[in-house]
Amino acid sequence: MSAPLLEVKNLRKHYPIYGPLGKLFPPKTYMNAVSGLSLQIYPGETYGLVGESGCGKTTTGRSILGLTKPESGEIWYNGKDLTQLSDKEFRSLRRDIQLVFQDPLSSLSPRQRIGALLEEPLIIQGEKDASVRREKVLSILKKVGLSEEHYFRYPHELSGGQVQRMGIARALIIQPKLIVCDEPVSALDVSIQAQILNMLTQLQKEMGLTLLFISHDMGVVRYLCDRIGVMYLGAMVEECDTDALFAQPLHPYTQALFASIPDLSKRGQRREELKGELPVRTDEFRGCVFHTRCPYAEARCSQEEPEMREVAPGHRVACHKV
Repeated sequence: MSAPLLEVKNLRKHYPIYGPLGKLFPPKTYMNAVSGLSLQIYPGETYGLVGESGCGKTTTGRSILGLTKPESGEIWYNGKDLTQLSDKEFRSLRRDIQLVFQDPLSSLSPRQRIGALLEEPLIIQGEKDASVRREKVLSILKKVGLSEEHYFRYPHELSGGQVQRMGIARALIIQPKLIVCDEPVSALDVSIQAQILNMLTQLQKEMGLTLLFISHDMGVVRYLCDRIGVMYLGAMVEECDTDALFAQPLHPYTQALFASIPDLSKRGQRREELKGELPVRTDEFRGCVFHTRCPYAEARCSQEEPEMREVAPGHRVACHKV
């Protein structure tokens, strides 16, 4: 196997929790949004990062992109630790690592036309020839299923699916190597989702892209991803190839995620529901991250945090009982 394009080692990020008077006083404690996360992404693959809302998926993606500064850990890309780079040093890597937002419309200036929005990254990267910029923009619009007519439109004149295509076009315009997709199809109709996913798959083959696909939709990641990492409460609890994970999920949380997938063939049967709410993980939290909601938890689980270990080739799980 080739060397990983991106390697994250023991990533940690926390956010302050303030009292009722807010920032007038120092924070009472800190919430650990990401705690000791490690993963590897190889060239040309699509890596899915899944888990329920609040588990730290987006924080992980933003840390990789340099939009959030982690407290500790390493993020290695092309022989460089991104956490140690200054803003000026990181700027040269922006061409290689791009982001597709969950809500791209909120990231677009309503005063600029689509053509100007897509040309802006090229200007930042030093392309001074206006005719070359226009040619590149028209080419990328065609690749994402938009026409020359959209070049002159404003963002609010596009439909939801067209806005998402525009967001993908803006990420692709400078020909990156790695794209972080932060739930790019969660707000779209199912038919539009399928079109966007098929387009991403085709573009990945044509342009040799590597994708980090963040989602909570198990059906989407099964269709698109080569490997899947399951996150819970800021930690990775299971990781393996997509087919192996769907054939035999081992961690109780992963099993609970699969149990939540609607199955019309079992209509009328009572599903086993995951009880309790997602707790806040602070420095006082001990044991396995899932022990407060796990149906198989025992005394050891609330005291010792399990190590992420390989139980089968390419299949890693963090659970005492597996």
